[in-house]
Amino acid sequence: MKRNYDLIAGFYDRLVRLVYGDKLVVAQQYLVSAIPAGARILIVGGGTGWVLEEIAKIHVTGLSITYVDASTKMIAQAQARTVGGNNVTFIWSAIEDFQTTEEYDVVLTPFLFDNFTEVDMRKIFERMDNRLAPGGIWLYCDFQNTHILWQKAMLKIMYLFFRASCGIEASALPGTGVCFADNNYTIRSRKTFLNGFIESMVYIKSGVDDKNRTDHHY
Repeated sequence: MKRNYDLIAGFYDRLVRLVYGDKLVVAQQYLVSAIPAGARILIVGGGTGWVLEEIAKIHVTGLSITYVDASTKMIAQAQARTVGGNNVTFIWSAIEDFQTTEEYDVVLTPFLFDNFTEVDMRKIFERMDNRLAPGGIWLYCDFQNTHILWQKAMLKIMYLFFRASCGIEASALPGTGVCFADNNYTIRSRKTFLNGFIESMVYIKSGVDDKNRTDHHY
């Protein structure tokens, strides 16, 4: 795989805070609260791993987490995080190459799909959907297209930078919302940040008992 964040891993978190302040962090913190006790979790593209510490603040122990990232340097930083008594397995792999028969209760994809073309995104979505248990929770956050000029310009700059520094092939946001709808996911909750530029979604895979859930749609 050409795509790799090793080159910018050492300053990635500082860069994100410089450009977006704390909004990418807050968007993921919003999702973490939806993780149930004792869950089996697949985290894909978690980067430097600070989200593991946020999870441990809520669930001190009892979670089984598989942490997949394509960057060895990101993995190294994530391995140094405080995870409490949770069991974390770190796997250096592109998600396209990741092989497992494990079934997960929760999938977390923080700012993952913006790395991929529409065709590749659909293939990756299918792989993770196949590993999420019926009634499972998919925690999704990413950028979204808006009509705000500075946000459109920011997306173009972001793609130019990450194509040059990390080798990503995408040049525009893929239509992930269509994938969730086509695969019968429902929305438990949704929140946007930075004037709608970032969205966090708690999706439920079909098969869940609806009586204890209130869905909030667009």
